[in-house]
Amino acid sequence: MALRLRQPRNAEEYKAALGGIGHYFGGGWSAEDAERFGQLLPFERTTAVLDGDSIIAGPGAFPFELSIPGGTLPCAGVTVVGVHPTHRRQGILGRMMRAQLTEVRECGEPIAALWASEETIYGRFGYGLAAQDVMVKASRVHAAMHPAVPAKVGTTRLVDHDEALKVFPRIYDRVRKTTPGFISRSKAWWELRKLDDRPERRRGAGELNRVLLEIDGKPAGYALYRIKVEFENATNKSHVEVIEAIGDSGVAVRELWRYLLGIDWVDSIVCELLPADHPLFLLVQRPNRLDWKVFDGLWLRLVDLPTALSARSVTSDGRITFEVTADPIFPDNVGTWTVEDGVARRSSRRADLRLDVQALACAYLGGFALADLARAGRVEEVARGGITRADALYHVAAKPWCPEIF
Repeated sequence: MALRLRQPRNAEEYKAALGGIGHYFGGGWSAEDAERFGQLLPFERTTAVLDGDSIIAGPGAFPFELSIPGGTLPCAGVTVVGVHPTHRRQGILGRMMRAQLTEVRECGEPIAALWASEETIYGRFGYGLAAQDVMVKASRVHAAMHPAVPAKVGTTRLVDHDEALKVFPRIYDRVRKTTPGFISRSKAWWELRKLDDRPERRRGAGELNRVLLEIDGKPAGYALYRIKVEFENATNKSHVEVIEAIGDSGVAVRELWRYLLGIDWVDSIVCELLPADHPLFLLVQRPNRLDWKVFDGLWLRLVDLPTALSARSVTSDGRITFEVTADPIFPDNVGTWTVEDGVARRSSRRADLRLDVQALACAYLGGFALADLARAGRVEEVARGGITRADALYHVAAKPWCPEIF
């Protein structure tokens, strides 16, 4: 089988490349769908895999900035990875993922990130689980605010699309600057992904509601949600589907959830994308009735290891030395690296700890401590106290969080 990998040459090829994953979601990509998606995922960041004249697979990568502890880095947001079932188990996925990561490095993006449709796939290409995701589903009866929570502050009001497009991105970007795992969003991204209220985006729920929280007269948070109306034997079983709730302070987050949990004439509230340390668990009287479920969230790949390590902030002037034992794609990432004065350099020093590039990616955003990985057998301590020193250097105040699947 002679395969060719190249960029799509026209809109029809672009749509066919998206069909590699689209097949598994029921297909149905229209020319209009592809044109809209092309405003977010450029042709040049998409690969068409051809068997003869037929496109049978394709990955893509959004050009993002990803927030990391201490700043942001250019990041390839890997997406639409799929191979038609006619060509499964023939090594095609491995070939196109390796080609994509090589292209990511050539584009000057030191990291790549994705949401894994199957958790067993991406580790073999060097991706590590870097952030967890929490889903909650609670009845309004069991989601009452804890009596120790302070009294309400601020005001909320529903706004239209135009005001949301003007105000919400500013709030988001304030939070993005301090929250590892957040991705940058263009105006087109807001219009086509977050504030799009076409009927096909509703999935059986109602219209998109956009609520703005103001504290002391200034925008401090927002929430996007829909209400799905359902009745069972004349009993209201409707629920609130929270798409996103972002506050620029702990107070703002608390007040947004006070509003969401207080919506009348619904039976329950559902939210699928919260960070593992979200304060909601401590805001309600009965946290065990939140149906709090933890899943894998963002996966990360260190493509250019020294650049990524040098960009990542540390808490002090200490020094740590990693021995990176394996990288399935980039052998030049393997070796001993000392991080000192904010710079990662090749080193002949004795390593403090030993791990592969996947484990290092798990710890990079602060989602998992190196001590956690060591207890799982994923990191080996070489020098006494090495893991404790490394975790102290790479400590983060809050868990990383990516608030949307891409």
